[in-house]
Amino acid sequence: MAKMINWGIIGCGDVTELKSGPGFNKIEHSSLYGVMRRDAEKAKDYALRHQVPFWSTDATDLICNENINAIYIATPPVYHEEYTVQALRAGKDVYVEKPMALTEAGCKNMAEVAEISGSKLSVAHYRRAMPFFIKINELIWSGSIGEILFVNLKMFLPAKNNVITKTVDNWRINPLISGGGLFFDLAPHQIDMMLYLFGPVKNTCGLSSTSAQSQVTDLVSGQMLFLNNILFNGQWCFNSPTEEKADVCEIIGSLGKISFPFFGDTYIVTKDGREEAFRILPPQHVQQPMIGQVVQYFLNEGPNPCDALTGTEVLRIMESFSKK
Repeated sequence: MAKMINWGIIGCGDVTELKSGPGFNKIEHSSLYGVMRRDAEKAKDYALRHQVPFWSTDATDLICNENINAIYIATPPVYHEEYTVQALRAGKDVYVEKPMALTEAGCKNMAEVAEISGSKLSVAHYRRAMPFFIKINELIWSGSIGEILFVNLKMFLPAKNNVITKTVDNWRINPLISGGGLFFDLAPHQIDMMLYLFGPVKNTCGLSSTSAQSQVTDLVSGQMLFLNNILFNGQWCFNSPTEEKADVCEIIGSLGKISFPFFGDTYIVTKDGREEAFRILPPQHVQQPMIGQVVQYFLNEGPNPCDALTGTEVLRIMESFSKK
């Protein structure tokens, strides 16, 4: 059993600068040893600024490096399956960003390779480990709002938004790279959290459309019925008027409701006609709690915080919603 998880990051882009990258060195028995990016100057700069011993422009250099025993794949989704399979077959444990792959079939392939190779695979649905969502889970199942009946979710963004403009090449709206636009970029967080909160799904259905000015699905409506008979209704629109911008999830129970954003830090409990707001700030590096759980799993000291079956189920549900 490894006493130390020495990480290599494939795809050390902007998302790893604060959200995840520094967290690998702040977890016990975890160290960031190498990074890869196709742009040599940016890869070298990242390594220097984050005190990373090794950098490369070739993912194979990390996958085959004897000093690295775990790979974090933070590339655009089109490369997730390819690099995950390579790393697993090379005997590396893998922590892969969401969505797990471009398709459900790709996820199944990754899961099969993990099982055959004996290497471990976790999916970066990191909200599961954030204090904010752990608290939401506690509130739901403590009975604070009674028996849970149904969930309403809205995610509305205008076509011009800061999610897209943060990337020069706009890969998130290129279906060949992202899998399906902002729905495939943002909805995995929300769908996975529903699975985390409410368990297995009995049935799903959905409808979607693409506006004339878009090359990807930008309006999606989906429903899930969980085995416990909780009903989920979700709407995503990425071409909304600015004044209709929304990020809200409402969990309605027999005694009240809990409302919260997925990209915020304040939740509201409504009960007996009164509203009370509570704030829980995110960690400095939002993936650090999840990375800590993944390290424990890779060291055989804890369960898998988000396994390949869950990542596959998220893609299955997304495809059923978007009719891809």
